[in-house]
Amino acid sequence: MSEEAKKELARLTGPERAAAFMLAIGDEYGKPIWQQLTEEEIKELSATMANLGRVSAQAIEQLFKDFTREVSSVGNLRGSFDTTERLLARVLPPDKVQQIMEEIRGPAGRTMWDKLGNVNEVVLANYLKNEYPQTVAVVLTKIKPEHAARVLAALPEDFAMEVVMRMLRMEAVQKDILDKVEQTLRIEFMNNLARTSRRDSHELLAEIFNYLDRNTENRFLSALEDRNRESAERIRALMFTFEDLANLDPGSIQTLLRNIDKDRLALALKGASDTLRDLFFSNMSERAAKILREDMEAMGPVRLRDVDEAQMEIVNKAKELAEAGEIILRDNKAEDELIY
Repeated sequence: MSEEAKKELARLTGPERAAAFMLAIGDEYGKPIWQQLTEEEIKELSATMANLGRVSAQAIEQLFKDFTREVSSVGNLRGSFDTTERLLARVLPPDKVQQIMEEIRGPAGRTMWDKLGNVNEVVLANYLKNEYPQTVAVVLTKIKPEHAARVLAALPEDFAMEVVMRMLRMEAVQKDILDKVEQTLRIEFMNNLARTSRRDSHELLAEIFNYLDRNTENRFLSALEDRNRESAERIRALMFTFEDLANLDPGSIQTLLRNIDKDRLALALKGASDTLRDLFFSNMSERAAKILREDMEAMGPVRLRDVDEAQMEIVNKAKELAEAGEIILRDNKAEDELIY
């Protein structure tokens, strides 16, 4: 086993190892285990599975050293919301699956109050301003003071003062009242939040802009900058472009090379930076790199639109391979963050 695989396994927490285990054994062998877990354990394990990302085959082999042959055939695992939901659907009733997925798609946190602490203060304030001041007072006493301060500042001033007065006069809250408030928040707010906020609008637009040709993309972003510079910058940061392929590791570059048409690559590299060109050339044999350079030179001048189309094809192929867990995409804005 390589040192990298050992280090990868050592970085996994207990819940992450359990998530990899459950993903590897699948629903047939996993069903008896799922049935023995409590609801809270299922939620925690499901959330970990959904956010697990890629685990190498070597790390899985070490994790299942008694079943090396079976596990090695699985290859790389990729934990995601979709794979988690499909697995749960095979072992749990549909309503239970829906409830669990809405929980883990919502804000992070084990308890309702932890989750509320991870909800944007403006979103939370917009919901709470329609509740009774006493209810809001209870909520603000249960979340972190710094978050409560931001929520309070986002509330209408008169309403916020009503909440403050209730907090000043508040005594110990009875457990049944607290449970009722928590249940209401779970049903009316958190579940709706999970359903309505799965895709950030900036992420959606970044994905759409990725499919625009370069001139159209620049035109839209320039116009957006004039109206909302912050949103334009955020969309730019979220976009995955051809130049972002320069952040791929050598193994991922080689996998990508095996899955793309070399003529399209030659056209795409005509409009690439020297850094990106060198990265592709360095991951090819000398002969293959020489042929590719000659093909690029033989093309002569090419249309920008054709280059953009070729680059888009390769980026889309890279995304497909990442979705299948065959490569890891890194963008140049997220430093060491992995994108799955």
